Amino acid sequence: MNFEYETPRLHLRILNGTLQNARQVLDFYKRNRSVLEKYEPLHPRNFYTEKYHMTLLNCEYQMFLHVTNIRFWIYDKQNPHTIIGTVCFYNFARSIFQHCDIGYKLDERYWHQGYAKEALSFLIAQVFKELNMHRIQAYVMTDNINSIHLLESLGFQKEGLCRQSAKIQDKWTDHLLYSLINEF
Repeated sequence: MNFEYETPRLHLRILNGTLQNARQVLDFYKRNRSVLEKYEPLHPRNFYTEKYHMTLLNCEYQMFLHVTNIRFWIYDKQNPHTIIGTVCFYNFARSIFQHCDIGYKLDERYWHQGYAKEALSFLIAQVFKELNMHRIQAYVMTDNINSIHLLESLGFQKEGLCRQSAKIQDKWTDHLLYSLINEF
C-alpha cells in the first residue's frame, strides 16, 4: 500500500510521529471530543497530549510497515493542514481467512457530506486489491445510526449482534457486526 492517496476531495495519508503530525491529530481529537468519546474506550490520562500522539503515530507507522495495522488520516484538499478524520484497518487474519476489521472517525463538521463514504470506498478497494483481503468487518454500536447508514450505503451487510463485545466508556456494550465481501 502507498503512504498517500488522493480522491476527488481528499488526501489520505499515513503519518509518522513528528511534532507537527501529533499536533494535527491532537487538534482533531480535541475538536471532536464530545462526539467521539461516547463511542470509544476510556482514554489514558495523557491522551490529550502531543507526546502521547507522537508515540502512538510512531507505533502506527511501524505497524503500517509490517502490515499489521493501517491508519490513514483524512485531509480535505480545501484545508490541507487540518485532519478531518481517520480510517483504520486492523486485526488482519491471513491463511484461510483473509479478512480484517475497519474503524473510522470523521470531524462532526464534515458529517452528511459524503466525505466518509469517499474515503472509505476508496481505501476499502485498495485493501481488497493490494492486500488480497476477502472480507472486511465492521463493529458498530447499536445506537450509532449514522455509522450504520454509512456501512449499509457502502454495501456492508448486517450479520448479527455481538453481545457485550467491547468496553466503551468503562461499560461493556453490544455491537452489530457488519461485513463486506471482496467483489473486485
